[in-house]
Amino acid sequence: MTTKKIVYVDMDNVLVDFKSGINQLDEVTRSSFEGSYDNVPGIFGLMLPLENSIESYIELTNHFEVYILSTSPWENESALGDKLNWVKKHLGKHAYKRLIFSHHKNLNSGHYLIDDRTANGAESFAGEHIHFGTAAFPNWDSVVKHLLVHV
Repeated sequence: MTTKKIVYVDMDNVLVDFKSGINQLDEVTRSSFEGSYDNVPGIFGLMLPLENSIESYIELTNHFEVYILSTSPWENESALGDKLNWVKKHLGKHAYKRLIFSHHKNLNSGHYLIDDRTANGAESFAGEHIHFGTAAFPNWDSVVKHLLVHV
C-alpha cells in the first residue's frame, strides 16, 4: 500500500497543447467546427505536448501517485481512443493504466487536481485544485515547485 499523495492531471491545455491541433486543421474543417473544435474527429491525435508537460509529469511520478483525469467530448467518438494513444505515445510506461475519463472530476478522491478549468467537477474537487494557466500557476515549473514542497 502506498503512502504517496495522489495527483490528478488534466490533459487539454495542461498536458496537451490544444491549439496545436487546431492549427493543423484545414480551413474548411476549422470553419465548420468553429466554437466546437473538440468535436473534430481525430483532433486529439494531432495535438502536441504543452511545453515542459512531459518532463514535469514524469518528475511528479517520482514523488506522487499520478493519474491523468480527462474529459472526453460526448459527441466525438474518436476522442477516447485518440487520447489513449496520445498518452501511450508521449508518456508510455509512466502513465500505464493511469488514465481516467470522467465528466465528474469531483468524484475522484485525491490530494491535488491540476486543471486549467473549473468545469466538469474541478470546482468542487475535495483536494487542492491547482488552477493551471492562472497567475498562481502559469506554467509547469510553478506547479512542480509547488507540489514538491508537499512531498
